[in-house]
Amino acid sequence: MQLRYNYRAYPNAAQRRALAQAFGCARVVWNDCLRDRRQAHAAGLPYVTSTELSRLRITQAKRTEESAWLADVSAVVLQQSLRDLDAAYKNFFDSLSGKRKGRKAGPPRYKSKKDTRQSIRLNTNAFSLTANGTVYVAKVGHLRVEWSRRLPAAPTSLTVTKDSCGRYFLSFVVDTKPDILPEAESETGIDLGLSAFAVLSDGTKISTPRFLRRAEKKLKRLQRDLSRKQKGWKNRAKARIKVARQHARVTDRRRDFHHQASTQIIRDNQAVYVENLAVSGLCRTRLAKSVHDAGWSAFVRTLQYKAAKHGRTFTSIDRFFPSSQVCSACGFRDGPKPLHVREWACGACGTVHDRDHNAARNILVEGRRIVAAGRAETQNASWSAGKTRTKVPAQRGEAGSPRKGQPTQAGMPGL
Repeated sequence: MQLRYNYRAYPNAAQRRALAQAFGCARVVWNDCLRDRRQAHAAGLPYVTSTELSRLRITQAKRTEESAWLADVSAVVLQQSLRDLDAAYKNFFDSLSGKRKGRKAGPPRYKSKKDTRQSIRLNTNAFSLTANGTVYVAKVGHLRVEWSRRLPAAPTSLTVTKDSCGRYFLSFVVDTKPDILPEAESETGIDLGLSAFAVLSDGTKISTPRFLRRAEKKLKRLQRDLSRKQKGWKNRAKARIKVARQHARVTDRRRDFHHQASTQIIRDNQAVYVENLAVSGLCRTRLAKSVHDAGWSAFVRTLQYKAAKHGRTFTSIDRFFPSSQVCSACGFRDGPKPLHVREWACGACGTVHDRDHNAARNILVEGRRIVAAGRAETQNASWSAGKTRTKVPAQRGEAGSPRKGQPTQAGMPGL
């Protein structure tokens, strides 16, 4: 399976200039190749192949006077930008034909130097790990990295990213074997919500941190200062970075909370069952800010890849399953209830239920039924359910923390 490990990098002034040039060259190659394919499509011409684009927009462009600066960056950066464009087109075509499951993927779009995220991708030919703990990037230099943990194996690719507040990150993709945990006896169903972030079927409640709500007061002041700065002035750029940094703090805290909660759940339970919520639909309601603040989708994705990593069963329950309408004691369906009703009594057996706890228990029963019926591989379940050694694509976020007392030994020499 593949895992992605993120580390903070601290380039000096010369390295920042070299990275900015690499970001710009990769963006130019992407935009030029995308423009050629769009123009060919508009003119009714055949699809322009990657070989032709590589020859025209990389090899020959370096020899021209107006694009000679493309030779100042590593050729791997330019070729990887073209490969990323090919992957974007493939996802778009597969989505149109139905080969790609999930939400529809749109066609590739042009990139801008004003985008909130700039990145380049490198393969093993353009970077290396050194003995003194730095990472050498071709035509950039030795980057100082804050190693928060060891890499479990030699990385196969590297992505250098600059976020909206000027921070640099190195993201390594590593091929590793699943770290199977000892088998646990318990299973759990999880009901995600807003009053409580998650309620487990055993009655455990995980409170909602509300990171964005807690930071709103400071964000309001910083955004007011930004709105008073004149566009085009340096003070406005400084104020924008302050706002971006505050949002980054909120994002980092939420991600850390998701990792801690998901790791604890995966360690304690052999099987995890979660309801598949329509988050995109809820984000168009009056609850949009609270839904975004909770980050349900990111939490479920974290649970899913950790379940595959540690040999646990993960199953997603259909969003239309009436988990809040069915009595978990007798199975009587009592009908829909408004959100303000947090407790209700069953009309058949008279059992008084907490709304979220009852839903979690029903999710547990439904998840067990799906797995027992052998339908854990349906579209309503994770494709890793019931499997312990499944290939998993590398996550965009940082991989989970290693278990205490069992640190990973492989990785950077000198650490």
